[in-house]
Amino acid sequence: MLSSIFGKKSDHPMADIKSAQALLDDLPKNDAYRLLMELSEWIESVADHTDFRLDHQFAVLRLLDEAAQPYARKLVRDYFTPQELNKFQENRLWLVLGSLYRHTAKAYCAVFHRYCSGDKGDSAIKAQLPLLAARMVYAMTGQLKYICARYGPVDNAVWGNLAQLYRHAEQQQYLDTPLALYSGAAGNTTVKCELGRLLGWYGCGVNTLKPLYMHLTERIIGQYCSSIEIGAQQVADSLFGFDLEHPAAPVHIKVGGMTQGAQASMRFVGMAEMQPKLAALVRTLEKGAVPDSLNLGGTYDAELVREAAQYLLNYLAAPPSRRGARRGIRVGLNVAYGFDKMLERTDVALNFSDEQAAHWDVEDISASGFRTVLPAQATDGIRIGSLLGIQPDGVPHWGAAVVRRLMRDDANRLHVGAEMLTNQIAGVALSQSGGGGGFEDGQPALWLQAKSEKLLAGHPPGGPSGEAQLLMKADTFSAHRSLLTRLNGKKYLLIPGRLQEKGLDYDLASFRVIEQESDSGEP
Repeated sequence: MLSSIFGKKSDHPMADIKSAQALLDDLPKNDAYRLLMELSEWIESVADHTDFRLDHQFAVLRLLDEAAQPYARKLVRDYFTPQELNKFQENRLWLVLGSLYRHTAKAYCAVFHRYCSGDKGDSAIKAQLPLLAARMVYAMTGQLKYICARYGPVDNAVWGNLAQLYRHAEQQQYLDTPLALYSGAAGNTTVKCELGRLLGWYGCGVNTLKPLYMHLTERIIGQYCSSIEIGAQQVADSLFGFDLEHPAAPVHIKVGGMTQGAQASMRFVGMAEMQPKLAALVRTLEKGAVPDSLNLGGTYDAELVREAAQYLLNYLAAPPSRRGARRGIRVGLNVAYGFDKMLERTDVALNFSDEQAAHWDVEDISASGFRTVLPAQATDGIRIGSLLGIQPDGVPHWGAAVVRRLMRDDANRLHVGAEMLTNQIAGVALSQSGGGGGFEDGQPALWLQAKSEKLLAGHPPGGPSGEAQLLMKADTFSAHRSLLTRLNGKKYLLIPGRLQEKGLDYDLASFRVIEQESDSGEP
């Protein structure tokens, strides 16, 4: 039957079904990387070959897309792994996966635009229009995922194509038509589900997440995307807005921020029905089990998945908002990257560094954080969750901040948003309570000054609640181990509270502080 679909007038290798199948059979199936590179090239070639009848083009595109899926799933597992990849491997996987989804999305868009233009052969694929649209959105989600994995700029054409597709699906009434996205796929989907997955996932602050959590949140939202509502009327549960007339990234809608019917071109995305499902998932994951029904595209530790699900649940319950007004004040900052470099700026490490700190110019700053723009050559080591030591020009002490948001612009400059942890740190040495070791042999850590706290001799540390925050070397916090330290000539017992954040090279933990009686010996 397929031989009747493909024409033989074109000299393109994919114009004949036998030669197309022979090319697929000759692909290097033992090398997923090479196979996907070749398939990406064929998909690009088919998308650009307008001599095909429209039904021919769509059929061969489906054939290539289906052939790519099992190998793409394998490399996706290799890329989104809890283990850190070396730069060569990470770049290699990013290039091949990004290329595959970019060319696949472009090819489906080309077929869709030809259909909308009434090209020859359009009537033959009318019944398959929901499948074309759903695969187009699925490929665009993959395209966005690999752009976001490098915090890159998104071409506005992506949002334009999405708006055109939504409007067409709405007018032709195939948004809710059930379909199997790929052969062997578990369960059915719809164009509306795929649109909800893309808009809901991208709207939930993907540029604040590490790449692994981008992947996990996308898969979790995909699991429950049938509960996402998209409509022309704003309701109390509307979370995002997407403008079909002026397409751009989905924007967060504040309650009461837009009157109903104010813009006929707006479509509102609601995710309220997903919240109880996420809450139930979190409770299951807290027991250390990942449900068999949750398809994450790989095997992941329950705690990792719980963190991703909890992030989504928190976002849907109370979307984050800026806590302090930004001020247009130009400030120069000396910046040290990472926990070890911050220790070198204190006397506790006893290894004062002669290495020059990086210098950032900050023009957008508030009490809770700041934003800066870095040239491409100055971005090594900057990631979501990176710990920063910061020292404003003319200030003698160092503070601490954490990178929370990243985005690259068209000039490949990196826009960095950071949250302030404290404006002053003090180096301390920690010893286990009752361990018998001297302070000089203790584990170095950084004591975070509370905003109203003065680290002066004789002033008790910790806030009014008698608590303190410490930055410690990664994997050293224990909820079952009290610690001892000295600060400003006084001795303190630190009773563990909770691990507030776990970074690549640090633990941020809270402790209850109890001042100890002074004595002449060390603990």
